[in-house]
Amino acid sequence: MKSQSHSIIRLFFKNIQSVIFIMLLSGVTIPVLSDDWPQWRGTKHDGKSNETGLLKQWPEAGPDLAWKAKGVGIGYSSISIANGMIYTLGDLDDGSYAIALNELNGDLVWKTKIGEAGGHKGYPGPRSTPTVHEGQVFVLNQYSDLVCLDAKTGKKVWAVNLAKDFNAKMMSGWKYSESPLVDGDQVICTPGGKEGTLIALNRKDGKMKWRTKDWIDPAGYSSVIVETIHGKRQYVQLTGKSVAGIDPSNGKILWKADRVGKTAVVTTPVVKDDIVFVTSAYGIGCNAFRIGKDGSTKQLYANTDIANHHGGVILHKGHIYGSSGRSFSSLNIETGELNFKGKSVGKGATVFADGYLYLRSETGPVAIIEATPKGFNEVSRFSQPERSKKKAWAHPVVANGKLYLRDQDILLCYTIKK
Repeated sequence: MKSQSHSIIRLFFKNIQSVIFIMLLSGVTIPVLSDDWPQWRGTKHDGKSNETGLLKQWPEAGPDLAWKAKGVGIGYSSISIANGMIYTLGDLDDGSYAIALNELNGDLVWKTKIGEAGGHKGYPGPRSTPTVHEGQVFVLNQYSDLVCLDAKTGKKVWAVNLAKDFNAKMMSGWKYSESPLVDGDQVICTPGGKEGTLIALNRKDGKMKWRTKDWIDPAGYSSVIVETIHGKRQYVQLTGKSVAGIDPSNGKILWKADRVGKTAVVTTPVVKDDIVFVTSAYGIGCNAFRIGKDGSTKQLYANTDIANHHGGVILHKGHIYGSSGRSFSSLNIETGELNFKGKSVGKGATVFADGYLYLRSETGPVAIIEATPKGFNEVSRFSQPERSKKKAWAHPVVANGKLYLRDQDILLCYTIKK
C-alpha cells in the first residue's frame, strides 16, 4: 500500500511538471514564484532567499543532485530564475550566448548569440547575471553588448554596445561584469567615462533617457541597486573612485562620497536606513557612510576587517557577513566592530537562506554557516564534483528548494528542501 501511494505521488508530480513545461512552450504566462531569483542577488539585490524548511546538515557527499546541465558555456555568470526558466550567459565556440534552461530538469529551451567570445586572456567569458522582467531578459556580456530578449523565445528585441554607442570607459581591463538593473520603464547600467558614469535606457527600445553629467567616474565591476534613503528612492552605485546616490528620474547626484579602490572594485553596496556600506579587496577593506537629508556624507569607519574581493556580503539583522581573503568575517554595520573572523572553505561568494549563509569557495567546496554575530559556526560542507580548473566565481543561488552551482560549462542543481 505504501509503495502504491508513493507511485501515485510520483506520477502526480511528473504530470504537473509536464503541464508546466507545455504551458511555457505554448506561451502561457506562469506567475513568478515568491522564491524565484529573477536577477543578480535575488529579488531585492541583497543576496537573500525567502526559502524556509531547508536542510541544516548535508551528507558528506552533499545534498541530493536533482539534475546536471552541460553546455552552458565558458564564463563566470551566475543564474536567474523566473517563471519556470533558468537564464545565464556563456561563451560557446562561435560567440557569447544568452542561454535559457527548463527549471525542472535543466534541458535547453533556447540560446541566442549576443556577441563575440573571449575577453580577458586569463579569464575569458561573460561574468554578469541576466535580469528577468515582465517577459523580457536583459543581458550584458564581457564586451559591453547590452541586449534585450524575449524571455520565452530568446528573440532579440533591441541591442546596444556601451563602448561603441556610449563611449564607455572602465577602471581596468577585466571587461564588463555588471548585471543590468531594470526599474519600471528604464534599464540602468554603468558605462563609465567622461560622458557620464550611469546611464538610463528606455526598456522598450534601448534609447537613452538620461546620463549622469556630473558623475564621470570610469566604471568598476559593481552593480546598481535601488534603495530608499530618508524617504527618497534612488540608485546606489560604487566605482573605483566614489560611491553615489542618483535620482532615478533625471540622473542627478543626490549625494556622493569619495572612496578610492584598487585594481577591481566588484562587491555590490549594502544599505541600512541611512548607512551605505561598501567593500573591496586589494588592501582596501570596507567603509561605511552616513547619508544626511541634505545630501551630506559622513564616514563612520574604514577598516580592513572585511575586504571582500568578488563574492558579495550579506546584511542580516544589523550585521554584515562575507569572506575577507581566506577568512569568513562579520561586523556590526553601524559601528564597524568586528564580531568574528573564522576559517571556512576559503575565499568565495555568499548568499543567505533560512538563517544560514551559503559560502561557495572559489576552489569549489560549499559550506553553510550560522548567521549569528555571536561567533563563527560552520555546520556543514561538501565538495562540488566535476570541478573545472577555473575559479568557481559564479555566485551560488538558492531558490524554490534548490541550490544551484555554476562551474563553467556545467550547472548543478541540488535538492535542499527537507
